[in-house]
Amino acid sequence: MTKERLLVTGANGQIGTVLVQALQERYGYDQIVASDIKPPAEEHAIFEKLDVLNKTQMGEVIKKYGITQVFHLAAILSAKGEQNPKMAWDINMNGLFNVLELAKEYQLRVFNPSSIAVFGTESPREQTPQYRSVHPETVYGISKVAGEYWGLYFHKKFGVDIRSVRYPGIISYQSLPGGGTTDYAVEIFHAAVKGEHYQCFLKEDARLPMMYIPDAIRATIDLMEAPEASISVRTSYNLAGVSFTPAEIAAEIQSQIPGFTVSYKPDFRQAIAETWTETIDDSLARRDWGWKPEYDLPNMARDMIKNLSKQLVSSS
Repeated sequence: MTKERLLVTGANGQIGTVLVQALQERYGYDQIVASDIKPPAEEHAIFEKLDVLNKTQMGEVIKKYGITQVFHLAAILSAKGEQNPKMAWDINMNGLFNVLELAKEYQLRVFNPSSIAVFGTESPREQTPQYRSVHPETVYGISKVAGEYWGLYFHKKFGVDIRSVRYPGIISYQSLPGGGTTDYAVEIFHAAVKGEHYQCFLKEDARLPMMYIPDAIRATIDLMEAPEASISVRTSYNLAGVSFTPAEIAAEIQSQIPGFTVSYKPDFRQAIAETWTETIDDSLARRDWGWKPEYDLPNMARDMIKNLSKQLVSSS
């Protein structure tokens, strides 16, 4: 493991913040290089300011540190993507293309996450299978489908060891979400521990696939460490955690924080949610590299409330 040098793009984001620390614990502090367009508020890693649209700059970082793997997390998410489609396409596509070309040149293993946003209203909403035609209806979903197939192309054409999972909505306490349609599932906990009322931007019955951040990080690392011969999917693996509605997560929080109140005022993100699936069939990930989630809704809610309460006390 000590011979691996890992670069994480988009390291300041919701997933990157936690992934960098997990990789440091596993591989060693000096083996991980975090990068983003702005330095983090608190630096906990070797950091390089990096614009993923600048291929030359990225190549210099790869050469400087002898990078062997890239975890490419830099992207514009679903809600922000709808507000600025051109920017989302540029960053999500051209940034990835730069990574893939450098991976070909330097023989890098690449993690390029996809999303449940690749599914649309034409996809089965329950137990959505791995191999089914995808009909994304957002610029984010379109860019993720294109990214999946660019990865497959580079794998078949040039032998790039590309790996990917289709993340559900990610819930974490370590950082605030960054402009996704599932952000409510993080915001609702922040409001609850502060004793505030929460107004949800989705309908109360909008069921979506979700995943607690420890499961997401473990899935990412397990996939990247799996033997290459065991990887049968080079587009992106379906990945499932727990599916719930805003009403169900509110009820779970209320069982632990009596008096917490929620109202519902759907905005443009409801239309995005209605194009996505409700539950995921991730049987290939379970078969190929032993994936299995550890957190259900009650366990996740308890851990979120515990950790956010600690943060609230320490900041007061």
